Amino acid sequence: MPQPKLKIAIQKSGRLSEDSLGLFKESGIKFSNGQRKLRTLASNFPVEFLFLRNSDIPGYVADGIADLGIVGRNIFLEERKEIVEIKALGFSKCRMSLAVPREAEYHGLDYFKNQCIATSYPIILKNFLDEQDISADVHKISGSVEIAPGIGLSVGIFDIVSTGSTLISNGLKEVETVLHSEAILVGNKDLAHEKNKLIEQLLFRIESVLAGKNNKYVLMNAPNEKLKDILALIPGMRSPTVLPLAAEGWSSIHSVLNEDDFWNSIEKLRQAGAEGVLVVPIEKMIR
Repeated sequence: MPQPKLKIAIQKSGRLSEDSLGLFKESGIKFSNGQRKLRTLASNFPVEFLFLRNSDIPGYVADGIADLGIVGRNIFLEERKEIVEIKALGFSKCRMSLAVPREAEYHGLDYFKNQCIATSYPIILKNFLDEQDISADVHKISGSVEIAPGIGLSVGIFDIVSTGSTLISNGLKEVETVLHSEAILVGNKDLAHEKNKLIEQLLFRIESVLAGKNNKYVLMNAPNEKLKDILALIPGMRSPTVLPLAAEGWSSIHSVLNEDDFWNSIEKLRQAGAEGVLVVPIEKMIR
């Protein structure tokens, strides 16, 4: 009986594609992804990658052509296909926001009542407006949404915002954040049972890579009389490692700190008496 194989749909070009392929490579999966290839097989893991347009991925996964896919949460919510979110991946982050002309006097969502808003994401926008009890005309437009207010098509827009520079260059200002989006791994809701083990193996690799990115390995020296205070600040994965130094009355402490709390933790550790703090990136972290 042939070994089951996972089919994973990925955006064929762009930042999301690069980040997705980078994640699989860091997960130890070897494959070739030469230019203009529409599919490729991994050489050391039973997986085939399909390179598709971003908006087509949910449909391919829903129809069972692909078992898994990587898309932005905005596409997942907009396309509304019968697929499931398996894991947030933490890259390709952006926000989806409402924006209006820079000179407009904006005092709240009532600005949009009975007005026209241009967007490429009408489903997400309509759901938000309904939740806020705002009645507005949602005009779907493909590409160059930022031009709509300038040509009199709408009083504002709803679109993806990364840095905000595109809005500024088009004379717009961001006024309401509706959704925070990032890349997510999605799956067919009726996956074949024999593929579950492969998905578990793949998720184990991915989670180990993501955990490494989200944490730092930290080494520091501390006087023994300060150990109790310092150890209270760094619980580590289970508990910190404490080793005696050659200098009497001093110890070396090894631990792991979460990236989100890193700088606050470092400052507290210094105040508690830690010295010579060394920070090392973690390639992978197996929990």
